[in-house]
Amino acid sequence: MPETDDVQLVVHIPRGEKTDQDAEWCLVETEDGPRRIRFHDYHEIYAIPGLYERLFYHELHCDSPRTVGRLLKRVLAEQQADPADLVVLDLGAGNGMVGEELDTIGAGTIVGVDIIAEAAEATARDRPGIYDSYLVADLTEPSEELEGVPFNCLTSVAALGFGDIPPAAFARAYNAVADGGLVVFTIKESFLDDGDSSGFSALIRSMLEEKVMEPLVEHRYRHRLAVSGTPLHYLAFVAEKHSDVSERWLDAA
Repeated sequence: MPETDDVQLVVHIPRGEKTDQDAEWCLVETEDGPRRIRFHDYHEIYAIPGLYERLFYHELHCDSPRTVGRLLKRVLAEQQADPADLVVLDLGAGNGMVGEELDTIGAGTIVGVDIIAEAAEATARDRPGIYDSYLVADLTEPSEELEGVPFNCLTSVAALGFGDIPPAAFARAYNAVADGGLVVFTIKESFLDDGDSSGFSALIRSMLEEKVMEPLVEHRYRHRLAVSGTPLHYLAFVAEKHSDVSERWLDAA
């Protein structure tokens, strides 16, 4: 956790308000007066030290990084694999919460990537040294910075859907991992429904049906509470990569 004493933060959450997850918001008291921030405006949240942790972990009890860390650790133990051999690409790395979990289980190399510059700045401020490198990049386009890195693990936690990371960006990150590597991700369960319009249902379904990846663990869990107090359920996957997502699919996306 960042060193900032987040008790000094005065945050008002509209408890009990029923609203779409993508529209949830809070009021933060600042020197210039109350400031309304939408939860998915991450660049604004990361710019305020301690706000991300205060909102999602202290107030809304987010459990995704810990859940993923536990599942990955279990799979590695079952495979009798050494965590130190992991070369991880952490997609949607944010301010380093997942990187911190990966570091805790002993991952050898961790590379973070996020499209938001404020995320990289927050990580350097709050969790220096967690990542071996941190890239600010849009992976909907090929990235030369990822070429040649021997990734054998991909993590993407609570970052898929809502337009934050499009399916094509996830697919390109996936393709950067060597065959036989582990793919660890979470996604809101509604994004895998037949009526999903985000594109993830079609992508994940295609990857499973065409045996592009093989699920080793599928675990439903409470990601966090909504501001209304109701639980938001996600699915966590640990899968083994068998082959790349086809360029044909990427071109179509």
